[in-house]
Amino acid sequence: MRNLLIYFAFIFVVTSCDNKKTTNNNPIDWETPFEKGNGNQTATYHEVISYYEKLANHYSSISIKEYGKTDSGLPLHLISFKSNTQSNEEPVKILVNNGIHPGESDGIDASMMLLRDLANEKLSIEYPIELHVIAVYNVGGSLNRNTSSRTNQNGPESYGFRGNARNYDLNRDFIKTDTRNAVTFQEIYHTVNPDFFIDNHVSNGADYQYVLTHLITQHNRSTSNLANYIENSFRPELEQKLNEENWPITPYVSVWGTTPDKGFSQFLDEPRYSTGYTSLWNTVGLMVETHMLKPYKDRVEGTKILMEKVLEIAQSRATEVKELRKDAFATLKTGDSYALTYKLDRTKNDSIEFLGYEGEYITSKVTGLEQLTYNRNKPFKKMVPYYNTYKGTDSIIIPSYYVIPSGYWNIIEKLDHNQIDYFTLKKDSTILAQEYRIENYNTARNAYEGHYPHSNVSVSSKEYEVRFRESDIIIPTNQPGIKYLVETLEPQASDSFFKWNYFDTILQQKEGFSSYVFDASAEKLLEQNPYIRIEFDSLKQANPNFKNNAAAQLSWLHKRSPNYEKAHLTYPIYRIL
Repeated sequence: MRNLLIYFAFIFVVTSCDNKKTTNNNPIDWETPFEKGNGNQTATYHEVISYYEKLANHYSSISIKEYGKTDSGLPLHLISFKSNTQSNEEPVKILVNNGIHPGESDGIDASMMLLRDLANEKLSIEYPIELHVIAVYNVGGSLNRNTSSRTNQNGPESYGFRGNARNYDLNRDFIKTDTRNAVTFQEIYHTVNPDFFIDNHVSNGADYQYVLTHLITQHNRSTSNLANYIENSFRPELEQKLNEENWPITPYVSVWGTTPDKGFSQFLDEPRYSTGYTSLWNTVGLMVETHMLKPYKDRVEGTKILMEKVLEIAQSRATEVKELRKDAFATLKTGDSYALTYKLDRTKNDSIEFLGYEGEYITSKVTGLEQLTYNRNKPFKKMVPYYNTYKGTDSIIIPSYYVIPSGYWNIIEKLDHNQIDYFTLKKDSTILAQEYRIENYNTARNAYEGHYPHSNVSVSSKEYEVRFRESDIIIPTNQPGIKYLVETLEPQASDSFFKWNYFDTILQQKEGFSSYVFDASAEKLLEQNPYIRIEFDSLKQANPNFKNNAAAQLSWLHKRSPNYEKAHLTYPIYRIL
């Protein structure tokens, strides 16, 4: 009997210590570095990882796993909480990204407290959930700690730098994938396959009363019922829940050089951005933007409670959102029309209540010129226009297949990172396919995230029997990555691989000619092709500059001769309709 009592006492101690483990009879200190500080300090990278390792070692519901590498040479750490809720329901999955800009560290500190509170059951969980948190996404930037690079920001005292270890802005890299960080993120994202995604940031721009603003993925970029849920259910429910907790929130205030009371538009999160990328796989995406001038303590606490409210919504709407995601994947298919670019529709707007400050113009003591400022002694609450409707442009019909020559291994690698299904030709084959020719494009004069992107791309197309080689890649579009394929492989799309310079080799002629050699060939070309002769003579008659420029005339004729290289301006990705 005595041994039995000892056994039950032992079981009681072991079980009860899961949440109250002690070391040398002293409770473990679960306060985060942020909580131990003065409210204006953020944890260092090593403090973050050390804290999560301790949390994972203590709580069975918490795990920590290393993924891949970043440009810094260090891996990403994914911290996962899996609830112990007794249910046969499939867990709702939430992925949180922190520290993409390490100076915007609010989410880093808020997530540490959130995961701790979930582990010690301070927060109630009614529906099975999986919360996955990327502890610090921009590891290199986090290690590059300083006190002054965030010119417009009120705290914390020290923080990481915006650029990563190779000085990339990681929130412009989700499609072009120049960095190891982005490649590893894609591995994590597709492993988790989240229903909800949160990316924690700090805003820049106008001044107003809110600590919290949200940037929810732009709903017009999808025609599915999921898009309607995001705009008409998810957004108002999140706003209502936060208002009930005295944490008012507004859409991200996208104004520059003017004041919000005149109205502002919803931010168009194209696929280069985190929520734009995750929306390609029908995840409900939310970018949190706390206000740069509010106290750091308030921003961290606001970020934490916002994530708590998303967890509440995720639990209550889990079955609905999973069905909507499933429906969204089934809605878009081969043969559908797909808009490649979007423009703001200023003929339509909602009216939203906005808590701002009166804008005033003062004379700058530095420049002696007029300067916009905000008077915090003049707060206001008024209805302002909110433009949140975008119209699709440059639509295409989604083909049945894309074909990529096997030599474009850099593109094929990106498909692999995104779990795109494809097969290779077993032998040389002739297939009826559509070919694009690049007719016009503009190129940026200044570098942007390691590239000189193209814009205003226009193409012509023709369909004919194309000879493809053994080992060329055939990609069916009827698969979960259909949006990703269209957004990256259609050259006119806003973040296509063409626009990010991945096909610039086709923009340069590799073979030229000497005028004194080609002149005789040009004469023969005109003799044998009367239609070319008519067009050539008409152009000389209509354009004096062309008439008086021998080099331009011979170049024009060379491009219509058999000597002209087919690869020049021929887009190498083919479409099978």
